[in-house]
Amino acid sequence: MKISRGLLALILTICFTTALTAEYLYKDTVVHNPSFSAEIEKLGSELYQKTGISLRLIMVRELPHGESIVDFQRQIMKDFNEPTILLTFSELDSKVDILASDVALYEYFDKKQVLSPVASPVQAFLMALIYSKSFESFKEMSSNYGGTIIPLLAQKAKDGEQLGKYSGSMYNGYVDIAEQIAAYKGIVLENAAGNANKVSILVVKILFYGFIIYGIYLYIKRKLYIRRQNREKQ
Repeated sequence: MKISRGLLALILTICFTTALTAEYLYKDTVVHNPSFSAEIEKLGSELYQKTGISLRLIMVRELPHGESIVDFQRQIMKDFNEPTILLTFSELDSKVDILASDVALYEYFDKKQVLSPVASPVQAFLMALIYSKSFESFKEMSSNYGGTIIPLLAQKAKDGEQLGKYSGSMYNGYVDIAEQIAAYKGIVLENAAGNANKVSILVVKILFYGFIIYGIYLYIKRKLYIRRQNREKQ
C-alpha cells in the first residue's frame, strides 16, 4: 500500500510534535492538557539552552506495584545522559519527589524548601510550637517552610477542579526549581512566571492567616465569656 506524500508529511509532523512535547513534560498520565504541556516545554527548553540542565516533569497516575517513587525515578533517569533533574508526582500514591542525576545539582536549588508541606514562616513557627518535642526539633520544624507544591496539593478542590490543582501545583514547583537554578547561574529566564506563580501560594498563606486570626478571635471571645460568667456567679 502506497502512502501519499501528504499523509506521510502528516505522520512525520505528528511524530515530531509528539517527540517535542514529550521532552520536558516527560511523562503525563494525569493532566493531558496541551496548554500546560506547552508552558513546561517552553521553560524547560530555555533552561536547558542557557544552563545545560534538563529539568523534567513526570506525572503518573500510580507508581508500579511495589516500587517506591525514588526507585521509579532512578529507573527513568537511566534514559538520560545530560545533567537531569526529575520532578515526579504520583496521584494515587500521593507522592512528590525530586531526584538529580548528580549530587552536585542539588547545590543549584533547595529541595527541602520546594517540597516543604508548609508555605509560610508563621505557619512553620506555629506548627513547631505545637508539635515539636525538643528544642532541636523546634528549630528544624520552624525553619522548614516555603513549599511551592505540597501546600497547594493539600488544598481541597471542587468537583472538576482536581486536574487544575495538580497542574497548578506541579507548575509552581517546576518554576520554583527553574528560577532557583537560573539565580544560581546568574541568568534570566524569559519564560519563567516570575511572581505570577506565587499568587496561588499567597492565597494559601492568606487563608491560613485568616483561619489563625479567626481562631484567636474565637479563643479570646470564649475566654471573655467564661470570665464574665464567673463574675456574674460571684
